Amino acid sequence: MPPIASSSSALFAAHALLPAGWARDVQLVWDARGVLTEVRAGTQPDPASRHATGPVVPGMPNLHSHAFQRAFAGLTEFRAAAGSATDSFWTWRDVMYRFALAVSPEQLEAIATQLYIEMLQAGYTSVCEFHYLHHTPSGAPFDDPPEMALRLVAAAERAGIGLTLLPVLYQDAGFGGRPPRDDQRRFINSVDALLEIVRRCAGRGVRTGVAPHSLRAVSPHALSDLLEGLHEIDPGAPVHIHIAEQQAEVDDCIAWSGARPVQWLLDNAPVDERWCLVHATHMTTIESQRLAARGAVAGLCPSTEANLGDGVFDARSYLAANGRWGIGSDSHASVSVVDELRLLEYSQRLTQQRRNVFGSAAHPDVAERLWLEAADGGARASGRAIGRLEVGRCADFAVLDAAGVHAGLSAPQTLANAVFAQTGQRAVRDVWVAGQARIVNGRHALDADAQAAFVAARSQLLAEA
Repeated sequence: MPPIASSSSALFAAHALLPAGWARDVQLVWDARGVLTEVRAGTQPDPASRHATGPVVPGMPNLHSHAFQRAFAGLTEFRAAAGSATDSFWTWRDVMYRFALAVSPEQLEAIATQLYIEMLQAGYTSVCEFHYLHHTPSGAPFDDPPEMALRLVAAAERAGIGLTLLPVLYQDAGFGGRPPRDDQRRFINSVDALLEIVRRCAGRGVRTGVAPHSLRAVSPHALSDLLEGLHEIDPGAPVHIHIAEQQAEVDDCIAWSGARPVQWLLDNAPVDERWCLVHATHMTTIESQRLAARGAVAGLCPSTEANLGDGVFDARSYLAANGRWGIGSDSHASVSVVDELRLLEYSQRLTQQRRNVFGSAAHPDVAERLWLEAADGGARASGRAIGRLEVGRCADFAVLDAAGVHAGLSAPQTLANAVFAQTGQRAVRDVWVAGQARIVNGRHALDADAQAAFVAARSQLLAEA
């Protein structure tokens, strides 16, 4: 037997959630790159190894984030259209655009740093940043065009969270090539300019893909050019796209093309395992089956979808087709892994009028299935070797809090309690990313400084927006 690694590169867990389910007495060992080299169950603890204080679960990838939106999360809960009988995603978007026009590079970095720390505290260990705030407030490129993207990279490095950066191509205001609105001027880019940002960021060693924003914002020709250019840079890079989030979007796509958004995309683009279709809220059963067959990931953001009145994803038909899925915090109405998982299950219960929708004969424990499938789908969407406690994956994991009101429970009960019972006590105690302890007893080393910088940036923006 090879020698046990030192305490700096090993952790012993009395209970750990492995791909096949819960295991006892698990030794996790990783190398200097933070990659797991051993995952051994049924072992004796090494005296030199650290011991986890609670059950260990794979770190959760957050597959969809717009970091700057964290600064106005919770501040749009008022009727945006005076005298209107309805408020919607589209009226919220107008408020968001006004806010987006004011964000400086320094403010973006401060907001993202605080957000990424909050993600870590919640058990997220990586994030896919769907980044479209490219230009100066006037709409002109920065002297260094990737300026805003590199601020996100700096924030992720400072917080210590894994990052997949997805520069967004945004060109049109609607289907059929409608000219962009003036308040979209910070987003607009040519294919070549967008791909140059991708090259620059990838050249720094950042996991980078692309995100055609949506079918309403990118023409078929531009989508084809973007994918061709990405293939030249990295054939395996992830591709994310907003799709079928709103019923109005579905109706407009039918009017433009005669097809629903997911239907059109599957018929006209090389959708495969590299792709993540964010929201995919309004899919037919046939679309769900076809998407699942391609191996793509449905990116679900239940708290944002609820906040914006998007609708409810039909998990029943998608799960029946063995579709892959993951979760994201999107506009950051909630930055909580357990909130997203709970709301996903509860929304299905409300629409289907039955309990334990994500439970099955093969996976009767709902919380376990939710966590494992969300982590696995998020890993695929991230294009990184994460999401599982197995050899060859990053040593990204969270230690559940097993003290206080959580004490006395088995490992499966501790996870179920975290997901389905809001006790007022944190669900996650410690978080490791690539073998580095980033959250210890619920705290991050930069808590105070990051919070102060975030509050200052938000105060400035609220005064200007």
